Amino acid sequence: MNPLPLELQNQLTSGADAADRLPDWPPALEALRRAGLLAGPVAAEFGGRAFGPIELLHAAEDVAAHCLTTAFILSQRDAAIRQLAKGPPHLRERYLPGLASGDLFLTIGLSQLTTSRLHRGPALRATPTPGGYRLDGEAPWVTGADRADAVVVGATLPDDRQLLVVLPTDRPGVVVDSPMVLACLVGSRTSVVRCAGVEIEDSLVLAGPADRVLGAVGGGGLETSNLALGLSAAAVAFLEGEAKSRAELVPVAARLRSAADTARERLHALATTPDPDAVLRVRVDCTRLALRSTQLALLAAKGAGFVVPHPAQRWARQAHFFLVWSCPRPVAEGVLEDLLPAGG
Repeated sequence: MNPLPLELQNQLTSGADAADRLPDWPPALEALRRAGLLAGPVAAEFGGRAFGPIELLHAAEDVAAHCLTTAFILSQRDAAIRQLAKGPPHLRERYLPGLASGDLFLTIGLSQLTTSRLHRGPALRATPTPGGYRLDGEAPWVTGADRADAVVVGATLPDDRQLLVVLPTDRPGVVVDSPMVLACLVGSRTSVVRCAGVEIEDSLVLAGPADRVLGAVGGGGLETSNLALGLSAAAVAFLEGEAKSRAELVPVAARLRSAADTARERLHALATTPDPDAVLRVRVDCTRLALRSTQLALLAAKGAGFVVPHPAQRWARQAHFFLVWSCPRPVAEGVLEDLLPAGG
């Protein structure tokens, strides 16, 4: 796939600092709509451009390299699209055309299905009712919730089975909290969505009930690793620029470039030949790469890089997001091993 148009790259880059620090919806999203990129994940029969898996990864990585906040918002929208594409025909027809055109915005709230709450019980509960379900509890991590027409949420039934439903945000009993003040990506307007006796008819069920409705990998897949790779690409490009006048950075930039290229090849191979264990391994490596490359960029930038709005400080903060976003235990253990001193 061709890189993003230069004008779009510049718009993403120029707005990246504000999107990271301010609670304003990134204006670059409208530019992406005009460029037709919002239609990329949607099938042609619904007005989309039907990008293949490699095309989607290339596009998302390119957006992340210029503005991770915008890329994160799109990743949550695209995750909702993937769930809709697997759902019943009437829900595809209801939502996918508007998502392709940009007239609708949907997002997801699935972290409560993959994050342990020890003895507190499920965060979002679904109780069967005649003709549907009643939702009570909360989806604790929903990006763009106050901008969404609906949220694809996961809930747990009394027998511990799970289901996915489309939750229209204007339903009685739905409350969207004020956006959280995150350490980065503040423009994503990530909030808690609370449900108090929200009635959902059977026609809004996307998947389930099932024991593990999200499958073996859970909520974190190739898309998360791909955004970490995009962030790394920005830091590596900065180091390559610095290396033109600083010979000591030439081998540093070269090693990081080689690692990024290898990770990209593995990601793209897995997009067409899935392997749950390999997906987790590449997630570990992409997270490590994001942490290393952004720290090295900050080191190379020296004191100037620690001052807002220099991008090095932003990249370094954003890299830590991958330690908490869709980070299942095998990934956390793999990253932890890299962070601990030798001989412990």
